[in-house]
Amino acid sequence: MAQKEFRKSQLIAFSNVAAGHDGVLSDRSGAVVVKPCKQAEIDFYQSAAAHPHFAMYIPTFMGILALNPDPEVAASLTPTAAASLADGDQATAISHAPVVEEEWAPSGGGKISTDLAIVLENVAAPFRKPNILDVKLGARLWDDHAPPAKRAKLDTTAAETTSKPLGFRIAGMRTWQGPAATAGNGKLAALSENGYKLYDKFYGRQFSASTVRQGFEDFFLLERGAVAKGPMRKVINRFLEDLEGLKFVLEREESRMYSSSLLFVYEGDQDALRDAFVAEKEDEEVPPNEINGGETHEESDDDGEGQRPAVQALKLIDFAHAEWTPGQGMDENLLHGLNSVIKLLEGLVGSK
Repeated sequence: MAQKEFRKSQLIAFSNVAAGHDGVLSDRSGAVVVKPCKQAEIDFYQSAAAHPHFAMYIPTFMGILALNPDPEVAASLTPTAAASLADGDQATAISHAPVVEEEWAPSGGGKISTDLAIVLENVAAPFRKPNILDVKLGARLWDDHAPPAKRAKLDTTAAETTSKPLGFRIAGMRTWQGPAATAGNGKLAALSENGYKLYDKFYGRQFSASTVRQGFEDFFLLERGAVAKGPMRKVINRFLEDLEGLKFVLEREESRMYSSSLLFVYEGDQDALRDAFVAEKEDEEVPPNEINGGETHEESDDDGEGQRPAVQALKLIDFAHAEWTPGQGMDENLLHGLNSVIKLLEGLVGSK
């Protein structure tokens, strides 16, 4: 993989954000996401290389970008994810000591104060009209370094939402509705200019444990109480397979991940979704050595051409408060939420 460089002046605002802080960027091709972060999240992404089964379920880590005041300072993205500045040999000292937040105030989803950004693959890039859902995991949402005020606020939020009883809550989502879409859902969903219906964090906070299914029905465009059929049933079953795979991995890791999220993406354009299923079926009917003239998909997609339509993708994201904890066992807090999501999706396809 060749070294690739970006200048901050070449980056643009990233529009496919379902939840999280402001300030996320992308390049003009839309292939990457540039997310402002603290050193702890960079350290965790770099350490994931030592956990290859886990790394399959997170976005590909591509490097680090320095968000300093000089708009012409660039960062280099390398396979080893080492950050280097294009204008000189300056090095950034990396501290692995835990940072205790002595003073804390709610950000309200605004930009975090940092000079660093992590560069990741854009999971939504292969989709024509990606439908995106962010599900925040855990009944406990703060790490051991959080000050009392932050702990109290997050505990209150968890108690007032589905986070405490179910171990998850809907943090935000966006669904493709097309040009004729209407906002609906009162003030909790607003229609964007490009045919998407947007749901902010307050949408997910309205649900109780008994009503949160409605949020997933909205995401999968299902009628209230309906069981998914046809292509949508296939999509949900794919997500269930991925969730079970992630669960298998997490049950064999010793870690603590607070306020991490599940990122669900599926193709919202029905024609593109149909084409994706057709392409998969065609691949199954052709001997592997004849697909793409003997090349694998990875080999033929390096230039961005010939990329297969995508059906869905699931990733675990947001590791600002994550660490490996040898000797402390599996992350029961995270798995509580994961199991609840699995049970809910099973209900949507009528398997439980």
